[in-house]
Amino acid sequence: MASPSNYSTASVSEFLLICFPNFQNWQHWLSLPLSLLFLLAMGANATLLITIWLEAALHQPMYYLLSLLSLLDIVLCLTVIPKVLAIFWFDLRPISFSACFLQMYIMNSFLTMESCTFMIMAYDRYVAICHPLRYTTIITEQFVARAAIFIVAQNALLTMPIPILSARLRYCAGNIIKNCICTNMSVSKLSCEDITFNQLYQFVTGWTLLGSDLILIVLSYSFILKTVLRIKAEGAMAKALKTCGSHFILILFFSTVLLVLVITNLARKRILPDVPILLNILHHLIPPALNPIVYGVRTKEIKQGIQKLLRRL
Repeated sequence: MASPSNYSTASVSEFLLICFPNFQNWQHWLSLPLSLLFLLAMGANATLLITIWLEAALHQPMYYLLSLLSLLDIVLCLTVIPKVLAIFWFDLRPISFSACFLQMYIMNSFLTMESCTFMIMAYDRYVAICHPLRYTTIITEQFVARAAIFIVAQNALLTMPIPILSARLRYCAGNIIKNCICTNMSVSKLSCEDITFNQLYQFVTGWTLLGSDLILIVLSYSFILKTVLRIKAEGAMAKALKTCGSHFILILFFSTVLLVLVITNLARKRILPDVPILLNILHHLIPPALNPIVYGVRTKEIKQGIQKLLRRL
């Protein structure tokens, strides 16, 4: 019999993802709307990126930040949804040990990168409304480049220990993950070791990053609202609010789905375990699908750029 010291993660070469363990008959029905949402998210974000790239009028800091958001959405979708659809369509449940923890890392790091991008976009709107005369000197291409480096570096480094801690655990409680994706909690609970530090690190890191972003977003919009309420000129208030409307809607989508997901996970014992699984999948689909559509519909310059792009085809 092997001693505990010889029993390592090497004994687990792959995991099996069991989507919706209580309602596996749902999978084929769910695959159609999920596929359509996935195609919509990929198509809409690709169209937005190409439009911003080709249209010289959109070569501005605000649209560069929107491009960054679209890139993050595309990577998140490609990391999660193809595997989920492969399970639904072809019953391809196995996922390798390394692929599982890579997926876990990308999901955690890119989620916080999106939140940080929303925070930078809120600051962009704050400067545009509250300090319009200084906007072109503060929000420059160099500012966007530095912000993008900060977003990627901070979140990539701080979330890296999450999959590393999970990968170092000894797995002796089987290799069946009752989830469609490799979330930290779903995977680490298969370990026979104490996972308290693992859970604590993810909790503290996640809420520090997401919480600080949310606080700064709320502060930015508080100052924006205070400035807007002081505007006396006719039509100026509506114009100011319109410039923030698209960004506010995107934050609302992102925060609402995330909040519902957190609440359902906290109330896991009172609801079906399949509900948080479905919400987790939708969180990687609904915001990416709606983000480019909201900006495309509400922003005149983007709408005109898309029309020009379609005429070229």
